[in-house]
Amino acid sequence: MRAEILSVGTELLIGDIVNTNAAFLAGELADLGIDSYYQQVVGDNPKRLLHALDIAISRSDVVITTGGLGPTQDDLTKETVANYFGVPLEFHQASWDHLVRLLALRGRTALQSQRRQAMMPTGATIFPNDYGTANGVGVEAEVDNSPKLVIMLPGPPREMRAMFTEYVRPFLRSQGNGVLVSHNLHLFGIGESQVEAELDRALLDAANPTVALYAADTQVRLRVSALGTDLHDAESLLAPIVERLREQFAEYVYGVDTDSLAATLVARLKSAGLTIATAESCTGGLVASEITTVPGSSEVFGYGVVTYANSAKAEILGVRHGTLSQFGAVSEETAIEMAEGVRTLSGADIGVAITGIAGPDGGTPVKPVGLVWLGIASNRGVRTLELHLNRGFQDARDHIRRLATTHALQEALREATERASSRRAYRLPT
Repeated sequence: MRAEILSVGTELLIGDIVNTNAAFLAGELADLGIDSYYQQVVGDNPKRLLHALDIAISRSDVVITTGGLGPTQDDLTKETVANYFGVPLEFHQASWDHLVRLLALRGRTALQSQRRQAMMPTGATIFPNDYGTANGVGVEAEVDNSPKLVIMLPGPPREMRAMFTEYVRPFLRSQGNGVLVSHNLHLFGIGESQVEAELDRALLDAANPTVALYAADTQVRLRVSALGTDLHDAESLLAPIVERLREQFAEYVYGVDTDSLAATLVARLKSAGLTIATAESCTGGLVASEITTVPGSSEVFGYGVVTYANSAKAEILGVRHGTLSQFGAVSEETAIEMAEGVRTLSGADIGVAITGIAGPDGGTPVKPVGLVWLGIASNRGVRTLELHLNRGFQDARDHIRRLATTHALQEALREATERASSRRAYRLPT
């Protein structure tokens, strides 16, 4: 099955609104195993919409539209699709009752002009809108002896996403053959090009299961997908490939099907019965923010300090004035004392420290912009990591801070894993 996304709305064309709907739908179609080779954006113009629809139907089996289902005169998606297929519109009482009921809950009365939202193509499949007045619509017809399906969804992202997840996704799954299952391996510390170079070419070229490579900011994701007759069949196809990739990239894989590196860290700390504290300079609290974004992180994280000034490093963390004057704030020695200091101050099992030069100013030939020192303290002592993170990007400061944060989370995860491994055999969660 091949699908195409057709986004309707002049506001999208002129840049007033970012087209997040298309990005969401593209990801959902990929997860369903539905090929999607094209996307279109068209304004609220019936002739141009009809032309775009004709192009989409000529090269796709399914066309998913967003927008143009409202009550105003420029909301013409349903009318255009019905006209294209030669299907009349008829009043749909259930859709009208839904609209009236929803407006009443909001203290409003339905207008006569809003009845057009209840006009549906004859024989259409109706997808309920749990958050808005415009129900979704599915129309099936033969075009040149080929079955075609157009699914029309509302434009507001909250309404569209909920409708797709609850109603359209199961509907599309029922149209296909078999079950598609995917697992994602998340890697850090290795570049996309290196991963691709080390991957067996046969895996990348295989039809089932498939392996796809994605780069996202500072990390790499490997998505492994398999189409099976049922869930068990698909999982049996996936298991050996996932295990093979986990073993090949064991040094870099921090989780499988995890929400984030921070979520993996929190889960690891919980399972090992460990706590963590952070002391940050150049990252300004980003590490603490990432950790506390994870629900339940309060079980493992209770203390984080931002010691931007040297005086704060000395007064709060106990970094010696002699260390700061002799080696400077951005140094291995200062990172060690910051990590030891926050661990002592908080009583945590692991203390994480970051100090660096994020720029754009402050760098020297000896200590350039992008130099970052990490310190990881535990009952095993303190280890450090020297990083050079300036990649010459236009937003170098932001990139350096984000990359330093990710490295800190990774090193904390490494420490927690090694601490856990010293007490029992450890295996990455699936």
